[in-house]
Amino acid sequence: MAIGLIIIGDEILSGRRHDQHFPKVLQILAARGLQLGWAEILPDDPARITAALKRTFASSDIVFCCGGIGATPDDHTRQAAADALGLPLVLHEEGKRNIQQRILQMGYEAGQAADLESAENLHRLKMAEFAEGAELIPNPYNNIAGFSLRQHYFVPGFPVMAWPMIEWVLDQHYSHLYNRAPRIEQSVLVYEAAESALTPLMQMLEADYPGVKIFSLPSVGDAQTRRHIELGVKGEPVQTAAAFRQLCAELTKLHVEFSNI
Repeated sequence: MAIGLIIIGDEILSGRRHDQHFPKVLQILAARGLQLGWAEILPDDPARITAALKRTFASSDIVFCCGGIGATPDDHTRQAAADALGLPLVLHEEGKRNIQQRILQMGYEAGQAADLESAENLHRLKMAEFAEGAELIPNPYNNIAGFSLRQHYFVPGFPVMAWPMIEWVLDQHYSHLYNRAPRIEQSVLVYEAAESALTPLMQMLEADYPGVKIFSLPSVGDAQTRRHIELGVKGEPVQTAAAFRQLCAELTKLHVEFSNI
């Protein structure tokens, strides 16, 4: 089981908006001793969203999906989630009440009575149409809920709404997973070396320490920094510490210049 993130919106892919969800979700998960397993950015394309959700529903992953749950023509996520599971789209009664309460509140704040039967307000109820069997995710910002289906959690694209909703899901449903697998990361900077020359060492360490991943991040350097590779290990603490000691010892044997970070 992994934790996945799907970000939906043409505006992200076109560059009109800069994604904020990816770094924030990393932060939210890290604060709970969790990590992101994968992420995808999808356009406002019903077929692509449906295909992606069919694939992820077939997995055991926990998936957060940001965006596309409004009521405008480019919001396809609610229908795509239903189509991916072969379920009808139905009006969620509690979700409907939440939207109506929000409409009445907005009218009160504007000093005028709200007409719940107006075409505009009836259209807003589409935001409470979810796949049959969906459960609500409370929205503390405006009370217009997101929804969940089979370990998939659908929230708005607006960060001010999405982030507290994601935190609520984690705290309500997955607190038993918090800090279950402590992880550490240690690395060094290796100077003026080729990755190909370090590959056998990396392969050896991963074979010797199955609870550890080896990473290599090359840099061409600049006016202030020499060409180098950040070479490191991450994973289960005991194995990571042992792998890092061996990494440093093997680099010394190879007469490679390196420094700790």
